[in-house]
Amino acid sequence: MTAGRELDPVTPLWRAAQVFRLLSCLYALGFQLAINDDLRRPGLAWLLFAVLIGWSCLCAAGYLRGFARRPAWVIAEIVVVVALVLSTDVVASRQWELDNQSWPTTLWASNATVSAALQFGSVGGMVAAAAVTAASALVKGYLSLNFGRNATVVIELALGLAVGMAAQTARRAHDELQRAIRLAAATEERERLSRHVHDGVIQVLALVARRGREIGGATAELAELAGGQERALRRLVSAADLHTGTEATDLRALLVRREDERVSLSLPGTPVMLERRTAAELDAAVGNALDNTAAHAGPGARAYVLCEDLGETVTVTVRDDGVGIAAGRLEEAARQGHVGVSKSIVGRLAALGGSAVLHTEVGEGTEWELNIRR
Repeated sequence: MTAGRELDPVTPLWRAAQVFRLLSCLYALGFQLAINDDLRRPGLAWLLFAVLIGWSCLCAAGYLRGFARRPAWVIAEIVVVVALVLSTDVVASRQWELDNQSWPTTLWASNATVSAALQFGSVGGMVAAAAVTAASALVKGYLSLNFGRNATVVIELALGLAVGMAAQTARRAHDELQRAIRLAAATEERERLSRHVHDGVIQVLALVARRGREIGGATAELAELAGGQERALRRLVSAADLHTGTEATDLRALLVRREDERVSLSLPGTPVMLERRTAAELDAAVGNALDNTAAHAGPGARAYVLCEDLGETVTVTVRDDGVGIAAGRLEEAARQGHVGVSKSIVGRLAALGGSAVLHTEVGEGTEWELNIRR
């Protein structure tokens, strides 16, 4: 069997189908022994029965080994089954056809329905069931709708539907498992690379930046460059945690990218999981507050970001030690058309169903308290 077939998630169902095929062949053999003398052409019936057994063995081998699990092969099986059902007209009398099931037996003919359901899913299984049932009805000259006495149509359609759904479920489960395996492998590799970068490149850059500032002079510029690259690498490593393929995002992974020599972070030790859009909007509001600090807080001002996960609510506080904002200044800015604070911070939080509260005094810095409910 090829490697691709080994990975076929429907393989256990194909194997079970061949057990059903074996049992149906034994039943067909018993039926043949019981009714052969009543047929119009018993010798031809035995010859066709040999074809039935030979085809069944070929199908069983092909489906077990995997080379027959192809649309063309399954369609060929349906054609052979329908042809053998229609051969009842050749080997049996008209009265025998009216009194009995078709010559190859309905149970054996169901193998085509099972194979089609495994290959094509529920729709394919039900189409094959309809073809087999139509061939049987053509032999008898009518389609029995008295399901209380003859439920062949219902059973065939239900068989195609049930087996097809089982095959589709197996394939979906296999796809989900493969995605989970790939995600776990990617996450493990990312963590390994993150450790390697952190233990090597980032630490070296941090050392160069620190020593350059200590030496001063011309090396101070190199120190700033090294420090910038160190921060960029830290943000890159942290940002990798965002692409997990899920609908939730760890807010910490977003906020940690904001850290630099003028921004200090205090984050929980456990993930702060939020709906992706909520986390992105809250992070954007924090970024806007930090931008305001950089632009208006004054030279040398530092910012401090505190994230608190309180269960039903998440609070992010952005504080700086800058010059603060004079009373009425924000209202005046809004009247002048400068609505960055009201839209980028307050508006964002309001759209999330949260709140943004500003505390500030001249000479005392500013503090934004951003709250959202989960």
